[in-house]
Amino acid sequence: MSMRFTAKAHRGMVALTVAAGLALGVAGCGSGGDGGKKPKTSAPATTNGVSEPSAQEGQTDEPLAELKGSDGLLLQITSAQRDSGGFVTVNGSLKNDGAKSMSVPSALSGNETEITRNGRSLGGATLVDSKSKKRYYVLRDTDGRPLTTTGFSTLKSGESLAVFMQFPSPPTDTTEVTFQLPTFAAAPIQISG
Repeated sequence: MSMRFTAKAHRGMVALTVAAGLALGVAGCGSGGDGGKKPKTSAPATTNGVSEPSAQEGQTDEPLAELKGSDGLLLQITSAQRDSGGFVTVNGSLKNDGAKSMSVPSALSGNETEITRNGRSLGGATLVDSKSKKRYYVLRDTDGRPLTTTGFSTLKSGESLAVFMQFPSPPTDTTEVTFQLPTFAAAPIQISG
């Protein structure tokens, strides 16, 4: 009989613990202690019924670097972000600034057989850390595919393509590296994060 009582008491304690956990969870999702006040809005100020532009409107993000390549190709690097997983992701856009459509050079893929067999990519890109005297290559997945934009071949005149490349992260005290891509001029970029 004491075993039966212990089992009932144990089930009761489990139910009480679950109920307390749920109550705390619901309380945590509540109003956040704002006392029923309405949230503040960030609408721009108006003068005579005309809205004024906010500080962010009309601003353009200046690229970190602009690299010129062969036949009118232009690569604008817009960000180089370090993440907590030990990677640096470089984002930008590849644009055909030339007067006619062009085939994107296969040299951008680099010359490593493992990368070139996966089609056109930006797998030839590298980051050079002159402080540590190291070069970082585009990462690959377990099948050898580069962790970068792939599968492009032709860009029409004036056409842009959003691109990314992922690299191993240099040491956290390294904030400036040189970005290199075959057929393009090299350029220093700042790593954020």
